[in-house]
Amino acid sequence: MENSTPSNGFTRRGFLGFAGLAASIPLLASCAPNASGTVDSDTVLKFWDMPWGAPEYSDTAARIVTDYSKSGMPSWSYQTIQWNNFYQTFSSAIASNTGPAVSGGGGFQAFQFAELGKIAYADNLVETMKSSGSYDDFLPGTIDSMKTADGYVAMPWALDLRVFWYKQSLLEKAGADVPTDWDSLVTTGKALRKIGASGFGIAGGSGYNHAPQAIITLMLNNNGGLFDKDGNLDCVTERNIEAIEFTKQLVAENIIDPGMISYSMDNLVSQWGDDKVGFGIHEPGLALQLGDTTGDVSVASPLTGPHGDTGTLMFVNNIMMYTETPSQEASESFLEYYLDNMITLWEDDAVSRIPVRQSIVDLPIFQGNTHFVKIVKEYQPIAKSYAYPASAGFAGLAAVDGGMQLWQFAQTVLEGKTDAKKSLEDLSSELAKVL
Repeated sequence: MENSTPSNGFTRRGFLGFAGLAASIPLLASCAPNASGTVDSDTVLKFWDMPWGAPEYSDTAARIVTDYSKSGMPSWSYQTIQWNNFYQTFSSAIASNTGPAVSGGGGFQAFQFAELGKIAYADNLVETMKSSGSYDDFLPGTIDSMKTADGYVAMPWALDLRVFWYKQSLLEKAGADVPTDWDSLVTTGKALRKIGASGFGIAGGSGYNHAPQAIITLMLNNNGGLFDKDGNLDCVTERNIEAIEFTKQLVAENIIDPGMISYSMDNLVSQWGDDKVGFGIHEPGLALQLGDTTGDVSVASPLTGPHGDTGTLMFVNNIMMYTETPSQEASESFLEYYLDNMITLWEDDAVSRIPVRQSIVDLPIFQGNTHFVKIVKEYQPIAKSYAYPASAGFAGLAAVDGGMQLWQFAQTVLEGKTDAKKSLEDLSSELAKVL
């Protein structure tokens, strides 16, 4: 996923495979789910998490879990699940009733497992947080992004948005301004091209979702998207065609360097560092990756599309609860504690993602990062998921995020040989096969 790090690997085939696995594995002896909160003294509840950054992240997250266990609550263990083959790890464990009570995971994992009846909805926890007042601390729309017709499949903890960045020294050298809309992006891109730099950095290499996400961001920036408001595929629209034609223009005028079709993310970051990219879309932590402390690499304000629209792509990293737990109440109590104490992750500078809670945004260490502050102020309010304009997420989004269809689509667009409408028609046909 570049939503959170690597691709989450979820496909419809894998989803159906999990369903079959669940049916074929006999139930193991385990504590039955318990809503009362009573847990045997020798029972240790499991929290599985992903490596959301440097080793400091997992160390800090584990300390939050340990502190909770020391507070006299039921004991919890912390385990890091590596991204490599993580889908198989989760699906096998959950199918055999040996999985965690609570976990992080792929951005759309909760929606898929909810369809199999394996997710414990967070509605009670949401109501508890409303009563305590902590609900109001979450940034607008973040909790609702987890809501389906059946309930809240998870709780958000961080955001990963696609952001427009620029390199001030290169713009000055090119005599160009920071783009504010699509027309000025072309003007700036041409100026950067004249000094040997790309005006729209992209990584299109195999296995990388950067190029697809950059193109989808332009579609959302033009009030387009992959679906309609009911969650049905709706790729071939005038707004989407316009966005693809614009991307093809960037390719045709060498504003997107032709070699970028095979770039890895490391290649792209190196190009930023080597003064070969002056503008482009990237994650919130680009300046940190480059070690830039001078402000030369900075966040631009969101571009305005040709019809006056704004928008960008957003992934909501979340934590989910499972039906196979010794105590649902214990799971909810732990998750509430973790969400209230995850502030430590940012206080210790152990994570570079955008928090979902205003109290964390207000921290001096967060406010000291002008890029993050601008992202929260200008990007979070206009951010949209793959589901847009549908209001609720759904399991099929995992296939969109984890499959090869978007990458193949991006390759076609970057090659510049296929008509924009035909590219979108082919994308729609391919996505229909896995949704």
